[in-house]
Amino acid sequence: MSERSGGLFVGRTRHLARHHKPSALSVRDIIKDVKVGESVAIVPKGNFKNIPHPRYRGKVGKVIEVRGSAYVVEINVFNAKRRLVVPAVHVQKVVAQKNTAKE
Repeated sequence: MSERSGGLFVGRTRHLARHHKPSALSVRDIIKDVKVGESVAIVPKGNFKNIPHPRYRGKVGKVIEVRGSAYVVEINVFNAKRRLVVPAVHVQKVVAQKNTAKE
């Protein structure tokens, strides 16, 4: 027998399915204005052709530069720094949380 393929989405399609949200992308999702230095999260949406690798799903990083309609995002993975080129559709701004701990 032949061996089963181990492609990019093997065993992960249930994580990428969005049953709780409408599947159509809005213009707001496609056109974003993120500035260099802002914190963003990687959230795969819409087209599966150009998504970043599923291991980076939900990771938070900083925008280093803009390349066309995509962003270069720097992410810390353990002690290593990774730079990913992520299309604007799959980037979501992260709101900074205020420190509410009493001193």
